[in-house]
Amino acid sequence: MSAATASPLAGQVAWITGGGSGIGLAGAVELAKAGCRVVISGRNAAKLDDAVGSAEKAGAPRGAIEREPLDVADLAAVARVGSAIESRHGGVDILVNSAGVNVPKRRWADMELEGWKELVDINLNGVLYCMRAVLPTMRRQKDGCIINVASWAGRHVSKLAGPAYTTTKHAVLALTHSFNMDECVNGLRACCLSPGEVATPILKLRPVAPSEQEQARMLQPEDLGRTIAFVAGMPSRVCMNEILISPTWNRGFIQTPASRD
Repeated sequence: MSAATASPLAGQVAWITGGGSGIGLAGAVELAKAGCRVVISGRNAAKLDDAVGSAEKAGAPRGAIEREPLDVADLAAVARVGSAIESRHGGVDILVNSAGVNVPKRRWADMELEGWKELVDINLNGVLYCMRAVLPTMRRQKDGCIINVASWAGRHVSKLAGPAYTTTKHAVLALTHSFNMDECVNGLRACCLSPGEVATPILKLRPVAPSEQEQARMLQPEDLGRTIAFVAGMPSRVCMNEILISPTWNRGFIQTPASRD
């Protein structure tokens, strides 16, 4: 019996937003290796094509990952993609909301309302839109797992992350817990996955990008990919309400000069 056949995730359908890179792509690799049929979404279609190739090189079975370009801030587009996945595969068993952005201008002294709106539209509204898109099917089948990727800044207010990012990630935490309060009676469960610093492309948007040496001590995307597969693979009776995970070398604790930027 193959590992995929033995896996409790074999045959399940997973939809991952922000799947073109970083945490989302790492989650796609691990879920595909566990036997899932995976659909990755992101705004850049070419990037998604490259991501599928990268995932297969990383061990994902050939053909296990599909692509559906999507801007999660577009409510109508989210509904279309959700319907397309349901038509092809019968629905979504696992939703991973990993799409997220930040902006360089992230202090009260220089923040812009356009940046605030972008973060709210993607980091918060996009999460809600995707949850609502999969909810009818999950309710009908009385089963479903949602993993919302928030942030350490969603549990601990962070000057480094900025007011817009910190606010949206705190809201994702609240959204996740409120979902469990209402939908537990339908057999549904959601996890708010809140990582500390992860070496992903979003770091390039910081006012001062961390050095390669600093990034090497951070969480790596594959660490979060394994965490996503762990949460999704738990029995349906188990709800992992929240996971707070950080690098051992936690710059927020150590208070290096860069962590105070």
